[in-house]
Amino acid sequence: MALKAPQLCIFPKLLQDQDYPTLPFFCPPLMTEDGDDEGEARKCRHKWPKLVLIGHRGNGMNMLQSSDIRMRAIKENSILSFNTAAQFPIDFVELDVQVTKDDCPVIFHDNFIVTHDKGVFIEKRVTDLKLPEFLSYGPQKHLGETGMPLFRKMKDGRIFEWKVEKDAPLCTLQEAFENLEHSLGFNMELKFDDHIVYTERQLKHVLQVILQVVNDYAKGRPIFFSTFQPDAALLIRKMQSSYPVYFLTEGGYHQVYVDARKNSLEAAVKVCLAGGLQGIISEVSAILGNETRIQGNNLRLLTYGQLNNMVKAVCLQLQMGVDGVIVDLVQEITDAVCD
Repeated sequence: MALKAPQLCIFPKLLQDQDYPTLPFFCPPLMTEDGDDEGEARKCRHKWPKLVLIGHRGNGMNMLQSSDIRMRAIKENSILSFNTAAQFPIDFVELDVQVTKDDCPVIFHDNFIVTHDKGVFIEKRVTDLKLPEFLSYGPQKHLGETGMPLFRKMKDGRIFEWKVEKDAPLCTLQEAFENLEHSLGFNMELKFDDHIVYTERQLKHVLQVILQVVNDYAKGRPIFFSTFQPDAALLIRKMQSSYPVYFLTEGGYHQVYVDARKNSLEAAVKVCLAGGLQGIISEVSAILGNETRIQGNNLRLLTYGQLNNMVKAVCLQLQMGVDGVIVDLVQEITDAVCD
């Protein structure tokens, strides 16, 4: 990936140049099978980039309450959104993986799915649904079929109809593997409810189901796992050695959790070092101005958050030594930092 010169930055480098003996960031290495020239947009995925660019839920998350039409352009976590993002020089798309009641990994962010029937809002936990019911929400794949209306419930309780300019059906993880160009990497966020205490047996079952699909359909695609659930992160690292695992954290920026491992960057570092994880994905606000908090721990650092939709913030992180950024405004950010 060719990067433009970053704007002047006052912060020093966040991470030292070090060797990473466990697993590389990309696994397996990004390269074409036949070595053919595939165009500039795709070639940037086939070598180690200075800054990894990741499309959040594809071409960006949906903020239905936002006045910014870019945040309501394309249905998030859909094949359409992933393929739209792939038109730009990004390395990965981030997708949210949950497992339905009948053991099918699907791609959906929220813990609950919401519809409206006879004047009443109905919400169901995604993991309590069987696959046919999950896929019955929203636009359907076949012409003439009408799905149940889809709504989104915000953290503050407000409910919005899921209206976007370009809508698309919900999808499974298998469909993502089968319908996205092979060179596009997957950052697979493993979704678990913060309000549920999971047993190791429960976590292991979910992870086994997901790994089965990965083993069957990845076929050399670059992949890494991430999750806010520390026990799931540690467990999937033990269950496989082919793909890197990153621990997601707010870094104590938004709220305090009962599980202290979620409440600071220092705690996240301890989780990674104890479990042999490859790195941390932090809320960007938690690391700006705190560049010494991860330095020297032999971990890679990625970030997510609204500030990553600002070109200056991305350029700042490039100079700080951050390894990658997850962004919503894929076109704007790639236009700004890629030649």
